[in-house]
Amino acid sequence: MALIHIDKLAAGMVLQEDVCDRSGRVLLPAGSELTEKHLLIFRTWGVLEAEITAESDCNSEEPDDGEPVDPVLLAAAESAVMSLFTHNDLEHPAIKELLRICIARKVANGA
Repeated sequence: MALIHIDKLAAGMVLQEDVCDRSGRVLLPAGSELTEKHLLIFRTWGVLEAEITAESDCNSEEPDDGEPVDPVLLAAAESAVMSLFTHNDLEHPAIKELLRICIARKVANGA
C-alpha cells in the first residue's frame, strides 16, 4: 500500500483505505476502483492524496522525469520553503499543495 498524490493517481487503481473530504465524510470507500470521475470529485473536494493497494502501486517518491531526488537537495529546498509558510495552516489542502509545488520547483531549480 502507498500514499499517492492526486497527480499520480490513475483510473484503475484500487483504494486501500476510504477517501474522505476535509470534514471526514467518505467520498469513496476502500476497495473501490478509481475512475476519471472519482479523480475529478477528489480534486473538487480538496483531496490531495489517497492510499492505494500494492497491486496498483506506482513509485511516488520519484519526480515525473524518473530521476531520484538528492536527499540533501530536498532537505535544503524544504527548509528554504518552510520558512515562507510559518504563518500558514500546513494541514489545509490548498496550502499543502502549494507547499508541495514550491518545494518541487525549488528542487528542480537546484535549491
